[in-house]
Amino acid sequence: MLKVIYSSRKYVVCFCMLYAISIFASKAYSQAISRAYYVSKTGSDNGTGSRKSPFKTISRINSVKFHADDSILFRGGQSFQGTLVIGKLNPGISKKPFYISSYGKGNATINGGNSSSILINEVKSINIRSLQLKGSGRKEGNSKDGIVVNECRNVTIDNLVISGFQKAGLLINSSSKVVVSKVHAFENGFAGILIEGQNGKKNSKNIFIKDCIAENNPGDPTVLNNHSGNGILVGHSTSVTIEYCMATNNGWDMPRIGNGPVGIWCYEADSVTIRYCISYKNKTAKGADDGGGFDLDGGVTNSIIEYCLSYENQGSAFGIFQYDGASPWYQNIIRNNVSENDGNISAAHASAYIWNSSNDAEQFKNLTFYKNILYNDSGAAIHYASESVRKVFSFYDNLFISKDKIVLGQAQEDSYLHNYAWSFSGHYQMDSLKNMGNANAVLKTNSRYKPIRNEIHDPHKLKAVIETQLSKYLKD
Repeated sequence: MLKVIYSSRKYVVCFCMLYAISIFASKAYSQAISRAYYVSKTGSDNGTGSRKSPFKTISRINSVKFHADDSILFRGGQSFQGTLVIGKLNPGISKKPFYISSYGKGNATINGGNSSSILINEVKSINIRSLQLKGSGRKEGNSKDGIVVNECRNVTIDNLVISGFQKAGLLINSSSKVVVSKVHAFENGFAGILIEGQNGKKNSKNIFIKDCIAENNPGDPTVLNNHSGNGILVGHSTSVTIEYCMATNNGWDMPRIGNGPVGIWCYEADSVTIRYCISYKNKTAKGADDGGGFDLDGGVTNSIIEYCLSYENQGSAFGIFQYDGASPWYQNIIRNNVSENDGNISAAHASAYIWNSSNDAEQFKNLTFYKNILYNDSGAAIHYASESVRKVFSFYDNLFISKDKIVLGQAQEDSYLHNYAWSFSGHYQMDSLKNMGNANAVLKTNSRYKPIRNEIHDPHKLKAVIETQLSKYLKD
């Protein structure tokens, strides 16, 4: 009996020693393969890549066989020429994401010249932050996107400044579990920020975009058959949230006449939420369409625009569109928003513009539009295009203030209940709207409404300001 006990103790001791050795070996192995690589203009491509002996060029860092938990750090305040390419990572030991950023004082610049600055492909976990990405200019030789994240998941992108690319500043393609924050995209061509997926699959999903600015992205000079010059655009995606973002002065140099860009919008997408955003003074080409603030376009389902401010866009504040060939459009909500003087340059001539080129009401149905303020001292509140057949569109508890007619086009198919309206010219057009009558009210004067567009510049304050406006002018 005693011999058995001794033998067991000996086994336990041996096991503990082996376990300790394995832990030590594991830590040593982890340290051996998980490391940070530094890049500095004062470094050498013959160096080790350590902080004391950094590499000098992007071409050298591209030659490294990275592990999934490695890091790349560029010297802050310096500019590096080339395209950083990351993909097909070796397995790592730790659960840390692959990390790309700056070190030292300030942010580093990756100058892609005529190409992209960063290309990320098929990475399972990555964190990219605190960098400036620069191209040679949308009309000066660049022909690419600034940063491309393709078929990745568990992605964090934070604090990037992106400019000078002919396509999108930031392109997220066919990726999931992505958080994008504090990206400033300007002077790009096709879009500031673009979320895309595979056609028919909506395989970009669980995307969160916050605290971003897309401004002065004028248009792509090579796109002659479609729109360009968008602020933030989502397509072929599902479960996307855009909040606390701003889009302004986009689209003014689209090189064609036809369908145009919008500040913040989506198409062929499901479960998109756009909230607490400001979209203003966006434009389109002279004689072209759109140039609006927000848009739920063809094939959008189960989506919401709420607590947003749109003002002085050349197109409508709210594009409600279905184009021929798109997937069915249905079950969308626009609520608790404010539009001020939108849609008076392009074809909308109104704060909200409704259009359906499929000519099939089954393809365009179930819109709920409520508790919005549409103020337009130069145009109408709502405009139905000549092509706008639809089903089950409801407008209630809104405030409509317009220059002349409240509504342009045929509204008889829709339900209007408990709205307030006022026209500068006195053309209320109430009797022509189905279900108007005593269920809606005409304001005696517009002097009660005070515009807010020049008083709020912080998206984080939108909800409180809009709720105050709604409580002032709309009755329960």
